[in-house]
Amino acid sequence: MTGPWAPDILGDGFEQQTLKLDGGANATLVRYLGARSEWLRTVGGAADNDEFPGPTRIDADVLYVHGWSDYFFQKHVAEFWHRAGARFYALDLHNYGRNLSPGMVPGFVTNLADYDPDIEAALAAMGRSGDSGQDRPLILLGHSTGGLTLSLWAARHPGLASALILNSPWLEFQATELGRRAIAPLVGLRAKLHPLTPLPPVDPGIYTRAVSATLDGEWDYNLQWRPDRGFPITPAFLDAVFRGQATVAAGLGIDVPVLVLLSDKSYLQPKWSADALTADVALNVDAVAHRSLSLADTVTVSRLPNAFHDIFLSPEPVRREAFARIGRWLPTALQPSDAEVWEARTAGL
Repeated sequence: MTGPWAPDILGDGFEQQTLKLDGGANATLVRYLGARSEWLRTVGGAADNDEFPGPTRIDADVLYVHGWSDYFFQKHVAEFWHRAGARFYALDLHNYGRNLSPGMVPGFVTNLADYDPDIEAALAAMGRSGDSGQDRPLILLGHSTGGLTLSLWAARHPGLASALILNSPWLEFQATELGRRAIAPLVGLRAKLHPLTPLPPVDPGIYTRAVSATLDGEWDYNLQWRPDRGFPITPAFLDAVFRGQATVAAGLGIDVPVLVLLSDKSYLQPKWSADALTADVALNVDAVAHRSLSLADTVTVSRLPNAFHDIFLSPEPVRREAFARIGRWLPTALQPSDAEVWEARTAGL
């Protein structure tokens, strides 16, 4: 069951729809229609809420899923895809972002497959039938834990996606596979006995300092939905992530081309340094680059110098290069006819 489309907090051109899930939880789907000035120019003075207006378009849907302790606020990502002609959607998962309310445990989950209903509801709201022969190409775009979640989903649902783009996906533990395997049994036991008891905090706020406009960064966002030091990490959540990472390590066999965008280096120290402004401060990017090869037969790993954990929150030259690399890669991932249209639509972006 879904609610009506309504204006979103991101402002002009953004709308949101509440997705009511079984059990009483909600997810929220956000779509970008383009700025109102563009609506007026392209549809003669009236906005169409059912179709994405634009003089040029590529027949593709993009579904973005955020990471841990996060939500969708990256307006420029939506604008990039819209200018390319794609239909852009972003999903705030249940217990995150637009769905949070008092009394909830933010980010609580016991299995990453628990997000399958969120994704399925989003695809239905996007008008997708599930018939790959009738639907537009589907491009999945996931960040961090969202990248892990979408990778697992794509492996369990072959034939539904056309391409998978992962923005610093959390595919492996920071202490590598050896560290994960060493502590996973203890985490699993705590998840059974005390699933909601927070683990010792590990986020000293370095990433927030790098990206937040209130500190050394350039981005404004809701600090309740994306706190300075992140949500408290529970054993239930970490156990779900570890089990997902173990599944990736065993090989997923995803049936579509995969692009993995990563920084060229990590900074994982517990104290502030200017090095945090030129590195991923959340992941061991070398471990993730290695683990990426377990996703599929066709995987492209693209390392971006000086990129942040969220590639699209990096300084402008870095994110511009990231968009350019997506533009060069995607035609090789889509079917030939779709690639030809994509190249024509993105010329000069």
